[in-house]
Amino acid sequence: MSTANSPIVPSRQSTLASNLSEDAVPDADPSHTAGLLAQRLQAWKHAVVYLEEYMEAVEKIHKAQAKEYERALKTISKPLREGQHFDTSLGGVAGFFENMRVNTQSLINTNLETEKHIKGSVLPIIERLHKEIKHKAKELSHGAEKGAKEVEKARAHTQKHIELLGQHTASFESTGYKAHANDDPYVIRRGVVHRLSKQVLEENNHRNDLLAVQANFQTFETHVIRVVQEAMEAFNQFAGGQAEKVRALYADMLGAAQRIPPDFEWKGFVARSADVLINPNEPLRSVESVQFPNMDHSSTKALIEGTLERKSRNKLSWGTQTGYYVVTPSKFLHEFKDSDDLRKDPTPELSIYLPDAIIGAPHGEKFNVKGKDRSKTMSSKLTGHSELAFKAHSPAEAEKWFNVIRNVAGATGPAEPSPVEEKLEAATVPAVSAAPEKPTVSTSGHEAGITEGNTVASPALVSPVSTTETKALPLNTKGTTDSGIAVPSAPASTKAEKPPVAL
Repeated sequence: MSTANSPIVPSRQSTLASNLSEDAVPDADPSHTAGLLAQRLQAWKHAVVYLEEYMEAVEKIHKAQAKEYERALKTISKPLREGQHFDTSLGGVAGFFENMRVNTQSLINTNLETEKHIKGSVLPIIERLHKEIKHKAKELSHGAEKGAKEVEKARAHTQKHIELLGQHTASFESTGYKAHANDDPYVIRRGVVHRLSKQVLEENNHRNDLLAVQANFQTFETHVIRVVQEAMEAFNQFAGGQAEKVRALYADMLGAAQRIPPDFEWKGFVARSADVLINPNEPLRSVESVQFPNMDHSSTKALIEGTLERKSRNKLSWGTQTGYYVVTPSKFLHEFKDSDDLRKDPTPELSIYLPDAIIGAPHGEKFNVKGKDRSKTMSSKLTGHSELAFKAHSPAEAEKWFNVIRNVAGATGPAEPSPVEEKLEAATVPAVSAAPEKPTVSTSGHEAGITEGNTVASPALVSPVSTTETKALPLNTKGTTDSGIAVPSAPASTKAEKPPVAL
């Protein structure tokens, strides 16, 4: 069989596609409008739930705030410590804290009241609105969405018969115009019209329902807005009113503090403690007016004191330095930098015990004192025995210092002989044999006859000595006499006694 003589049979797929009518069975989803309205109701429900949850949270906040204010009240519930320092009458600090206690208790009460009002008056309004929206969603589900399902069902039946009509019309010519009675395209077409009429009826009914729902939606949303506004008015009445009460309570606390006169507590305190507080009219204390035990004891009075110039003990330096010197009844010659007792602790920088010292007779305004520094300073440890050359302001003052020092030293105190005695002693002492060792000692000024508490006898008491027997002269620590003569050690039997020397 050739394909040129055979008729072209259209495929089933192309036949079905060509026979589908967009007008008969619209592509629009009949449930789309109802679904959109359902989503809008869902959005409103969630908005109301937000508001409901917010009110519940605020309710809990006020309940928690009441508990927090109770904790704050406990901090001031006890009486003031050291309360005797505050005036108990109204208008003072004690009254201010009492005002704080009362107002804090009011803050507790107003928070509890606000919590009850929100829970009993505001939340029920929002909960009822929530239920109304849920009920509205059910109505839409049982009404408009049910109608959409009926439309979809009718469209499915119509579409089925349209496809059946397409099958039989496509095969009508190929069967030689023969068909069963039920498959007659004419009968099938009338069945399509019948089902299409039912479909259109369902679509129109569904459309009318949706129009009614849409028209009712505007009214319902207006109702939702008004209910929300009503709930917020009630919330503002209670919460906002509570906020105004809180503000008034805090303002009252501020007023109680501001009403306290600045000097109210101090005046009361001064009046109560006048016997303990310092009287501002009393004069200030001074060191001169203070009395303490033994301040006038004879041992604390200086025998002589004042400024003297002294040559430095450092042989490499020259010139003099001024210091403040004191001779005390304890027979010490103390050196201080100045006479100020206030700026720093007046610790002596040099202390010489005069009975163990060598005192030189004054020459004009100068006089010498040689002795061991007992101040226990670093300088005293380094120098040991020191010869101090002093210079007074005048010869009379030098004589005065010398007399005082001589009297303090007493009979036991060695004094340096005068220059005349030194010359006589040198003339009467014959030459002596040289000692095995000849250490020398340097003396300064006219101090050459006395060391370490030993004195040389006057010329009338000194007898000549032979070359084999040396006169028993007092020796210093270096094996020489204070005149610089080296003397060998003498037997104990020939040691001369130490007669006192008149100064």
